[in-house]
Amino acid sequence: MIRDRGTIKWTAMMLPEHVKMLREHQDGLDYGRKPELDEQKYEEFNETICVAMEENQRLKFTYFEKGRALVLLGHVHYIDEYKKELRVLDDEKRMHILKLTDIMDVEYA
Repeated sequence: MIRDRGTIKWTAMMLPEHVKMLREHQDGLDYGRKPELDEQKYEEFNETICVAMEENQRLKFTYFEKGRALVLLGHVHYIDEYKKELRVLDDEKRMHILKLTDIMDVEYA
C-alpha cells in the first residue's frame, strides 16, 4: 500500500529560512475579503434591478472577483434564478455574467 505524505516529504529539504519566507509571502498576499451583506441589502438590490429592467435603465454594479472590487455599467438582460446569476449587457453589447453572491452594490448609473 502506497501512502503519500503530501507536503511533509518536501519540507525536510527546505531550510527553515525558506519556510519562514514562504509563510511571510503567503501572509503578505492580500486577496481581500468580500464584505458580508444582510438580507435587507439583497432586497434593495432586487428592487433596484426589477425597476431598472422595467424601465430599461442602466445600472452600475460593484462586484467581487478574485479579491478585487470591480465595477460594471450596463443593462440587465436576464436573471437566471436557478444558477443565481445576472446577465448584463454593457455599452459595447458584450454579455457579462455576474453571480448574485458576488455583487456588493447596485445603483443607477
